[in-house]
Order: sequence, then structure tokens, then C-alpha cells
Amino acid sequence: MKSKVSYLIATIFIAYVTFVIFVIFVYETRPEDRSWQERQEFNHKMLSEIIIGQTIDSIRQLMGRADFSEAKASSDGSFQIMFYRTHHVTSDGQTTKDECTPLLFKDGELIAWGQETYEQFLQISIIAIAPQTETDLNAIQTSPIPAEQGIETAITSEQ
Repeated sequence: MKSKVSYLIATIFIAYVTFVIFVIFVYETRPEDRSWQERQEFNHKMLSEIIIGQTIDSIRQLMGRADFSEAKASSDGSFQIMFYRTHHVTSDGQTTKDECTPLLFKDGELIAWGQETYEQFLQISIIAIAPQTETDLNAIQTSPIPAEQGIETAITSEQ
């Protein structure tokens, strides 16, 4: 009886140790599941791994979800900027854009990153995209764009 209990305890212990070793060496948390300090350090390290021309999907896979994101269309293509927290500025419990490094994409490919990138993004002129259906036209006519985006919308009336 004692040998069966000892054998059972030893088996459970070995299974537990095997599980712990597996978790430690194989399991990797997603970047967005980490604390802000760990994520900040992770993002800072990952910036040395990225290259111009990398796709937006590969960046998301490598770095996880961005802290902030903006997009616009211009005559030169579609642009998206994603902000990843990389440094600490103030201890206010909030992540702000000044604590992030922006990554700029054109048509889904990385074209720039760094502190001056956001200014470059802001300089890109926006083009109006013509609605494809009457439903799209009605949505544009009745949906104001928030003023903080720097665009004013005129709502036309039906005749």
C-alpha cells in the first residue's frame, strides 16, 4: 500500500515539474497581456527587429496590438500610423502618444518610424473617397466627423 501511494505521489510530482518546465520554456505571453513596464521594454527591444517594407500584419504579430492607431487616405495611397509605448514620461496611470514610438505604413508596408514620423503623417493631405452606393452617401451626409480630427463636415439636406 505504501509503495502505491509513494508511486502515485512521485508520478504527480513529476507531471507537475514537467508542466512547470513546459510553461517556463515554451509559453510566451502576448505583448498586450504584459504589465506596462514589461510591454514598454518589450516594444523598445522589438524596434531593433523591424525593417522598412515589413507588412503591418507582421508588425502586429511581432509587437502585438498598438496603443494608438490613426489612418488616412491620400492621393499617394492609404496611410496608417501605429503607436507603441517605448518610454516613460509621467506617472499618471495613462499611456500617451508622447510615451510611444510611431510606426508609419503606406499601403500596408512600413515606411518610417521614430519621433518625427507623426509630424510627417500629419502633413499628408486627405482625399475624399466617393461613396460607392446611395447607402454610403447617406451615411456620409448624416455622420459628422469629430472636430478633434481636424476635419469639418457639412451635412447636406435632401431635396
